[in-house]
Amino acid sequence: MDPNSRPDQLDSPAVATLIRWGSRLNTKVYKASRGRIGGKWRVGAALRKPAPVCLLTTRGRKSGKERTVPLLFLRDGSRFVVVASQGGLAANPAWYLNLSADPQVHIQVGTQHHDLVARTASDAERDELWPKLTEVYSDFDTYAAWTERTIPVVICE
Repeated sequence: MDPNSRPDQLDSPAVATLIRWGSRLNTKVYKASRGRIGGKWRVGAALRKPAPVCLLTTRGRKSGKERTVPLLFLRDGSRFVVVASQGGLAANPAWYLNLSADPQVHIQVGTQHHDLVARTASDAERDELWPKLTEVYSDFDTYAAWTERTIPVVICE
């Protein structure tokens, strides 16, 4: 995909606000319904093939408060793999910066809870996991084309 095809609207502060409020709403509904509502992503490439959603909780690197975000994920054996794509925005998401400072994370999938340690995948691991991730949600390739940064792939185990 041509990076020049990146929608100009992505740079609008309104997009960041929409992502933040949408994430907060999804998190509340997910927790209240124990994943029955909000547990599948049905937008973009996932319209016909819904993608699984987990809740990732990190500790704020500045505030020290717990922060929870809904993320698409890949289950790879006992590992959970998430992508710091942020829809192809130029900067890494806050949750990624938080787990880089404190790798202890909590993941909720439906009614299951997991305390894990997160790390950024090595280049070789990323190369191995990326095709599996785009099988879950093909728009990850689009997001990668829209940004100059290498989108981090995070392994939680």
